Amino acid sequence: MADVISFAPGGYRYIKGVFQYSAGVAAEPGYRLERVRFANPVPLQEGFRRIEQIIKDAGRPLSSFAACELRSPAPFTEEGFTAFNKIYVGTLKDWGIFGDNNPVARSNVCPEVSPPAEPSFYAFSYTVEDANAAPSFVVAGSGEAPEGLGNYADHLIARGDVSPSGLRQKAQWVLGEMERRMGALGFGWGQTTGVQLYTVHDIHPFVADEIAKRGAMRAGLTWHFNRPPVRELEYEMDCRGVAIERTV
Repeated sequence: MADVISFAPGGYRYIKGVFQYSAGVAAEPGYRLERVRFANPVPLQEGFRRIEQIIKDAGRPLSSFAACELRSPAPFTEEGFTAFNKIYVGTLKDWGIFGDNNPVARSNVCPEVSPPAEPSFYAFSYTVEDANAAPSFVVAGSGEAPEGLGNYADHLIARGDVSPSGLRQKAQWVLGEMERRMGALGFGWGQTTGVQLYTVHDIHPFVADEIAKRGAMRAGLTWHFNRPPVRELEYEMDCRGVAIERTV
């Protein structure tokens, strides 16, 4: 059973994940999540500065920062991914968010075409006080491997197999993980407002019977021609139920 923890300073609860991110967040009663997408990816440090200003302009504390979506130049080695995460988490510590656990959900993927020159912010979500808010949530991205087992390579689903059969197995596992995370927060596909998929491989052989039939396309499906952030991962998804979104 997933460990769901309330992060009172932020007005949300989260699924305990690994040190670099949580597996998902949901606004607590009296709050709603809002999503802000940058018109163009913003380099990490500049992005943190812009996010800080947007949150402060909304009259919210930095602890309301609940989820983010990143874009990186190319998939990392596992060692490179760990090094990058330590830099990213440093700002969360400065903001008073990261303590014993990391409550912030995250996706980090790599555009195959026109990638950014350095890791950058694509979007983020934060909580806003709202006594009449409908429930809202953001589930973190997951590739086709369990997290928290020391490495990805030894636990990949259908490792190295990008045939239609191999990709279907990867998709089945990731869809199941999305459902597990949503369920832990009290949601399902019926509450999603956005579902995003990240792969450079052909999804058409299974999009109908694996994705659509589960209800994962009730609000459509946004397919980004991106790779997951770590080498050998081939398929990733995230999802959300957020009523208010804007682009800046």
